Formats: sequence, structure tokens, C-alpha cells
Amino acid sequence: MPEQQIITPEGYNKLKDELEFLSTTRRREIADRIEKAKELGDLSENAEYTEAKDAQALNEGRVAELTGTVENVLVVDKKQKIDNKVAMGSTVIVKCDGKEKEYTIVSFNEASPADGKISNESPIGLAFLNRGKGEEVVVETPRGEVKYKIIDIK
Repeated sequence: MPEQQIITPEGYNKLKDELEFLSTTRRREIADRIEKAKELGDLSENAEYTEAKDAQALNEGRVAELTGTVENVLVVDKKQKIDNKVAMGSTVIVKCDGKEKEYTIVSFNEASPADGKISNESPIGLAFLNRGKGEEVVVETPRGEVKYKIIDIK
């Protein structure tokens, strides 16, 4: 059994919405493409049919992946804060190299570093978890060690 992953309610809803879309709307679209391609005749040399079957296989693979993920996640309320420590869903304001940066700790499927959303499984996310205001954190990156000081936790 795969390791259970932690996810916020928003991330869970995003996964459920994608699963619903792929299981219903996308499946119907692909089935329609397959039917139209069959009407074109010889399936052995029918590029439209081959492409539609490939799309079907990819869609079914993603549906299976999402189903497994949705069944094996632990949904945590991002408002949970334990003793004013960084937790899932926390927004952390840090100082690094004299500049303030803001990160929100999110689940694996919500991560968007460009938007300041970092995964709880990433090196930075892991380093911030369970740390408090005023603490210094050192993160090992490909470019070497980076030091962060936690200024505030929201």
C-alpha cells in the first residue's frame, strides 16, 4: 500500500474535480472521437482512430492514478496550527539574503513555486514544518545551503 499523503481541502477538491471531469466529460468526448473514426473505415490505417485510442489509454491511466490518490490521502484543515508552528496551509514570511519572501505550505498537487506555494514534501517545505517564529532554518539546495529566518506565520 502506498504511503498516505497529506493534502488540504482545496487540493482534495481539485483532485476530485479533475477525476469527475475525466470520468465523465472527457470519456464521452473520447468515445465520440472513436465512433467517428470507426465510421471512416479501415481501422488498421486510420490515424484518427489510433489517436483517439491513445487518448483513451492516457485518460484511463490518469483516472486510475487519481482514483488511487483520492483514496489514499489524508485531508487536513489548513487552519490547524499547532503551538504557533508552521503546519500544512500555513503562510510563512521569511527573510533570506536580506529579502523577505512569503511561502504557503501546500500539498504535492497544489505546489506552484512561482506563486509562492511550496509542497510540504519539498526540501524547503519540510525544513519549515513544525518550526516557529524567529527560528532559523538551513535548507540544502543544488546551489548549496540557504538560510532562512522565519519572521511570521499566518
